[in-house]
Amino acid sequence: MTDMMSLEDARAIVLSKVPLQQIETVPLLEAVGRVAAEDICSDVDVAPFAHAAMDGYAVHEKDLAKANPDHPVALEVIGEVPAGAVFDDSIGTGQCVRIMTGARVPDSVDAVIKYEIVEVVEGDGHCGSRVSFSAPARKRENIREAGEEARKGQVVISAGDVVSGAGVGFLAGCGVMDVPTYRRPTVAIIATGSELVDPHEVPKSGKIRNSNSYALAACVQELGCTPTILPAVADIEESIADEVTSACESYDLVVTTGGACNGDYDFIKEVTRSLGDLYLSTVNMRPGKAQTFGLIKGVPVFGLPGNPAAAYVGFQMIVRPALRKMQGYVHLDCPMVYAALTKDIHKHDPRRTFMRSTMVKTKNGYEVTPARNQSSGLFGVIQKSNCMAIISEGTKGCVKGDKVPCLLLDVSEEVAL
Repeated sequence: MTDMMSLEDARAIVLSKVPLQQIETVPLLEAVGRVAAEDICSDVDVAPFAHAAMDGYAVHEKDLAKANPDHPVALEVIGEVPAGAVFDDSIGTGQCVRIMTGARVPDSVDAVIKYEIVEVVEGDGHCGSRVSFSAPARKRENIREAGEEARKGQVVISAGDVVSGAGVGFLAGCGVMDVPTYRRPTVAIIATGSELVDPHEVPKSGKIRNSNSYALAACVQELGCTPTILPAVADIEESIADEVTSACESYDLVVTTGGACNGDYDFIKEVTRSLGDLYLSTVNMRPGKAQTFGLIKGVPVFGLPGNPAAAYVGFQMIVRPALRKMQGYVHLDCPMVYAALTKDIHKHDPRRTFMRSTMVKTKNGYEVTPARNQSSGLFGVIQKSNCMAIISEGTKGCVKGDKVPCLLLDVSEEVAL
């Protein structure tokens, strides 16, 4: 456990151990952004009938076969079909009906001509008028066919698909009001450290505010999970063990911060080992080398560093994919693009380095500027960043213009770049 593990190996271990959540059925609106756990079928054809794609006139295509600007064809308007109505009367040769968007197209006609290109010859364009057409019609023109989007019994959203806002509308049109999906994990967040006080307190000498718990809770909430910030725990091994044990009895996943290194008051590794199975403790990354992961009573427990940026990077690279897997998501990696550095980067640490950075798109492509201050103790730099530029392990740095991979922090994993 003393050797640093590659980030890829660490993630592989984590993802092999975290369980998929149980399936639950939720109301349709609550399914947005979640993963369908089963195939979902439509109960009707969508659309259930052929309908007009726009306001216009429903005609016989053959009536307009010879229409042209020099010899327009005039037809008699014998009726109107507003949306929601049905026109069952026969429509003969030389006749048409005025029809509105979404209205059912009468069976006896086979094209709809949009209102804007039809000239009114007599009347006001409504029933009893005569209107003329200056171009032929195409059969089924401007008609949305029955079952165009889905057929009755057809799978409209497959297991593993993420339900989008548009997907909610699609399912509503298919008569689906309840969606089987994976239960959102509940996550306990425990900050450790005798120096910590609550954010509402003004810290006295030697004390600091507990900001990590709130940052991690926000990251958990962004994933759609349910975070609970538990009281900070002093650097006492028995107290940490008691709190972690209790959390594992009530939550689906536990995240601690602080006490993840090898100091005299760093206990999360030993707590995890003594209570369950410890699978990793150090990862070849900067910031955030000290990354603890194990299972206690079958519950995933992550021990992140106490430095804010190190905790944040560890969460993004290791905990976030685990929480996504538990919810059934297939895509677990943040989107990545290559961008040209705007300045030289001197690197002394052999680890893979994740530099909090800002990327912009220029006429020459993407450019990335790492923040000047890369201290692992800062949240403010991350707030102003939109990506992490990656400097590979073993390198001594890069020069201005070199293209480096950049992980995008504000783009969903579902986006393929």
